[in-house]
Amino acid sequence: MIQPTTPTPKDTPSPSPLASKRVRTGSSGLRRTTRRSSILLFAPGAADSFRTRWLDIQASFVDEPGQSVEQADLLVAEVMKQLAKTFADKRAKLEPQLVKGEAISTEDLRIALQHYRSFFDRLLTI
Repeated sequence: MIQPTTPTPKDTPSPSPLASKRVRTGSSGLRRTTRRSSILLFAPGAADSFRTRWLDIQASFVDEPGQSVEQADLLVAEVMKQLAKTFADKRAKLEPQLVKGEAISTEDLRIALQHYRSFFDRLLTI
């Protein structure tokens, strides 16, 4: 009979980096704690599809290292293109109102700025 085991610290999943707290020092010298945003950068399922494709590329490295690197390059380019499209689509929703001088709700602008901040912070931690 197999006895259940208690997970060891290495078996216990670490907290998501998106949930981690970071401490920043502002221009006033005051430290403030922020939480990295969990705003999704891809449509539901797209990130899983990219990960699955990455695992396939990685698995093929042993037999075809050159081809794996080429496929990895193409996949990274596709991910970057999708990110650019995501932000272009968000901007396209706000742009007509900005160009025409129409009122945009502060809430819509706040959400847009949160998305940009989330992505910017992620880029700086790569």
